[in-house]
Amino acid sequence: MKNDHTSNNDIILMGHGGGGLLTNKIIDEIILNELGNPILAKLDDGACITVPQQELVMTTDSYVINPIFFPGGDIGGLAVCGTVNDLAMQGAEPKYMSLALIIEEGLPLSDLRRIIRSIKNTSVETGVLIVTGDTKVIEKCKRGLHEHTEKDRSASPENSGIFINTTGIGLKLPGVNTAVSNARPGDSVIITGSMGDHGMAIMNIREGLNLESGLISDVAPLWSMINSLLNDIPGIHCLRDPTRGGVAAALCDVAKTSSCGIMINESSLPVKNTVRGACDILGLDPLNVANEGKAIIICRNQDEEKTLQIIKKHNLGRDACVIGKVTDEPAGTVLLKTRIGGERIIDVPTGETLPRIC
Repeated sequence: MKNDHTSNNDIILMGHGGGGLLTNKIIDEIILNELGNPILAKLDDGACITVPQQELVMTTDSYVINPIFFPGGDIGGLAVCGTVNDLAMQGAEPKYMSLALIIEEGLPLSDLRRIIRSIKNTSVETGVLIVTGDTKVIEKCKRGLHEHTEKDRSASPENSGIFINTTGIGLKLPGVNTAVSNARPGDSVIITGSMGDHGMAIMNIREGLNLESGLISDVAPLWSMINSLLNDIPGIHCLRDPTRGGVAAALCDVAKTSSCGIMINESSLPVKNTVRGACDILGLDPLNVANEGKAIIICRNQDEEKTLQIIKKHNLGRDACVIGKVTDEPAGTVLLKTRIGGERIIDVPTGETLPRIC
């Protein structure tokens, strides 16, 4: 049911996606007003950009998180951070980004303005330009992507939402190769901070856990921290952001692609007490919970101390620590050394344990 105080002038209507005056009103008054730059202002169907003779990195992703606002962030900032971080993990400076909005009718215009403002603030912080995009409006509750449940309704009272698709382009730093296939036996495995903050912040809302303290998303752009690291140690072997599937999925990808083993120590894994408590309530392993502001760094053993020194100087890396080592065997397998001295295999999650956390 719509709020009695909400008028058609305050919400997204199907007409906003029709390509006419209402569409132009959103573009002019909200999007260009916040994100305008000489390239985007041309409003062509594509952006013409000039780049130096340098290797380009391109990434694309879609964001369907529910709720669209959460402790520590929102879907707009998340979309920019996710795109920037994917480029950063390839050693690429983020330069340009496309932005496609799929908006459900009924979304309050105030929410759209808030999301666009968040996109603007995060893009300014990271130095990435929004250079092209698209806007579509879909009917409420008539698409298979997002069937609303009672928990969805409590998380999003207006029962309306928005999806965002992005494509990012970055310039790869010369001499840098941080592919997940580069891990070598003897390498150190470092994580830049605590695990599971984003996923548990979302699940606290979705599951109505009412845990007030400490459950705040870690969503953040990582490029400035990674840039400092790669400028000093261009020979870093692997970078990976442990988003969907968490640290477990990221490390399993590295082990499989590099044909090596990885041994991590349970006693070294950084997990906040509030996150661990929420995981215990929901029966989740923090290793499988998504992060949106952390990076896994795999470097040569001799670079371990210097890598930690550089990362810890950055606000996002103050709690960086070594969590394990790359091994010869068993190839393609991640093992966890437990606190009592045993070992267990860390598997990739078989399905999506946390729905719509990005």
